[in-house]
Amino acid sequence: MEKDLLELQTLIDVHFEQRKKEEEELIALKERIDKERERQAKLAEEKMRKEEEEAKKRAEDDAKKKKVLSNMGAHFGGYLVKAEQKRGKRQTGREMKLRILSERKKPLNIDHMGEDQLREKAQELSDWIHQLESEKFDLMAKLKQQKYEINVLYNRISHAQKFRKGAGKGRVGGRWK
Repeated sequence: MEKDLLELQTLIDVHFEQRKKEEEELIALKERIDKERERQAKLAEEKMRKEEEEAKKRAEDDAKKKKVLSNMGAHFGGYLVKAEQKRGKRQTGREMKLRILSERKKPLNIDHMGEDQLREKAQELSDWIHQLESEKFDLMAKLKQQKYEINVLYNRISHAQKFRKGAGKGRVGGRWK
């Protein structure tokens, strides 16, 4: 009987030691996760700061270029317009993408909502997904139709070139006489 009690006591001690080790590992893991989150937050903050600095620097450079080019004279105005258009297209594409993403990616704050509001929000999101899917389907159908039309036009062109009156291909081609 005493032997069984000793075995039971040792098993209990082993169990509690193992549980204590697991809890320590869990605490260490949580600490590592918290440190990683802090590191990621710092990296994200640093990245945003760098992007803001780069944007400010670009704006200052653009302002300097405009000032220099406007001081050079009226005949450089065309160059200024071209440079602005070239830069504007690239930046407009980037800004357009960010604007579209910000419109589509709405914050989902559902902590304070009741059951009816959650159902309404779920229905709204479902309708929005349905709308996006239908737009995607329409665009895919339009793309398919345009590809078909392109193939038809290529076939017409190749068919017309077979019966073209002309001696050879290209500008200088011809038959030897």
